Amino acid sequence: MAEDNTTLKSFLDDIFTLFDGVLENHRPELKSREVGTVNYIGQGIARVDGLPGVRSEELVRFSGDVYGMVFNIDVSEIGVILFGESDELKAGSEVRSTGRVLDVPVGDALIGRFVDPMGRPLDNLGHVHTSGRRPVERQAPEIMDRSPVTVPLQTGLKVVDALIPVGRGQRELILGDRQTGKTAIALDTMINQKDKDVICIYCAIGRRSSSVAKLINDLRKHGAMSYSIVVVAEGESPPGLQFIAPYAATTMAEYFMEQGRDVLIIYDDLTRHARAYREVSLLLRRPPGREAFPGDIFYIHSRLLERATHLREELGGGSLTALPIVETEAQNISAYIPTNIISITDGQIYLSPDLFQKGILPAVDVGKSVSRVGGKTQLAAYRAVAGDLRLSYSQFEELETFSRFGTRLDEETRKTLDRGRRVREVLKQSQYEPMPVPEQAAVLVAVTGGIFDQISLDQIAGAEQLIRKAVTTQLPDLCARIQSGDKLSDEDRNAVLSIAGEAVEKMIHAPIVDGLIG
Repeated sequence: MAEDNTTLKSFLDDIFTLFDGVLENHRPELKSREVGTVNYIGQGIARVDGLPGVRSEELVRFSGDVYGMVFNIDVSEIGVILFGESDELKAGSEVRSTGRVLDVPVGDALIGRFVDPMGRPLDNLGHVHTSGRRPVERQAPEIMDRSPVTVPLQTGLKVVDALIPVGRGQRELILGDRQTGKTAIALDTMINQKDKDVICIYCAIGRRSSSVAKLINDLRKHGAMSYSIVVVAEGESPPGLQFIAPYAATTMAEYFMEQGRDVLIIYDDLTRHARAYREVSLLLRRPPGREAFPGDIFYIHSRLLERATHLREELGGGSLTALPIVETEAQNISAYIPTNIISITDGQIYLSPDLFQKGILPAVDVGKSVSRVGGKTQLAAYRAVAGDLRLSYSQFEELETFSRFGTRLDEETRKTLDRGRRVREVLKQSQYEPMPVPEQAAVLVAVTGGIFDQISLDQIAGAEQLIRKAVTTQLPDLCARIQSGDKLSDEDRNAVLSIAGEAVEKMIHAPIVDGLIG
């Protein structure tokens, strides 16, 4: 007992000695700190008096631990957009400047997590232990820091990979009316990146909580959350959070890109983002322009999408591929926001409600869709197979429209229509079933080679499955060469056509054999 008391006394003496040293060296000093006062609280915004030294886009802190970002700096007051609920705030509340801009956590710890635009976890899995923080608003890479887009980003969708190819570092817009499958294309692209060493980031802007929950469940079910980050600003979130969401998600993506990795980011969708920006701008009395959007509505999207690029090898060679989503109304792709973003991006995938209603899924309108990077990012096998496919398919669609007015068609026109209908049937694809490149190439070789001409349209799906299975089992070397980017020689093409023909022949005669056995 005596030894314990001696040890305790020695420990306390050390503590007191340490305190004495700290107090002896301590020199109290006065520090000035700016404190402002809330003049007005609105829906997602505040007007503040004071804070003479505050800067644009600086983070400020309100009472109740609510943060906001300085948006307007006027002569008499400053306008602030809020990032939290403003129910407890009132006129007269204190506001303090923080001296820093809005930043978000970045790092590998975010992979597999579900966070808000401030980096706060929403998945009940505890704190995110990230490696650092970076500003939400960052300058886009200089032109001389960029490399050409040459490596494909496979979506797993035949109609996109063959006819509207997307490359790593490209910005490809997905647009169409509501409920036409825009998010489904983005989700299938994310699922197809499994085992391809691509980090996927999905940014939901103003979407319903139930929709986001379903999407996260689908990602988990298909094993995609292990390489994905989901950033969510729900429809119930303050408009300020919805406004900063895509910038925050892009900052998280740039961390991986600057490490030399490939990243895919999806903004779902920028129409709601533009509306959120319009809301806070009007509340803060910024002058409205066309459709009541502020005059700098083009700039907020251009400075976001310009951050997507393919970096030079000297800077790591990483890439950031952006798939922004935009919703149109009544198929009007010439509206204000769609045309703005079409002019910023490197192409668009247009989804038609007419095709969707006919059950042609994915409902991609090939005639109105384009990839401005084009064949430079395609694997060589696609160039051989799909070289004339896009043109012939567009001609078929036009010819099909005109053929409804005529009763008698010549033989060549009838053959063109029959082939076109089979191509359209082949380009159909179910959701959550992205297709590997060799299997896509085999099916496209078969349809352009006329293998499907001898069967009816309702038999094509079954024949396609047989061809895919036959090619992967009987031609594994060819599949590996296609995947690695080798060209399809005439011998390779004939081998695929031979195997495809055998598979279709077996399917045609199978019912007869079954009937004889029965």
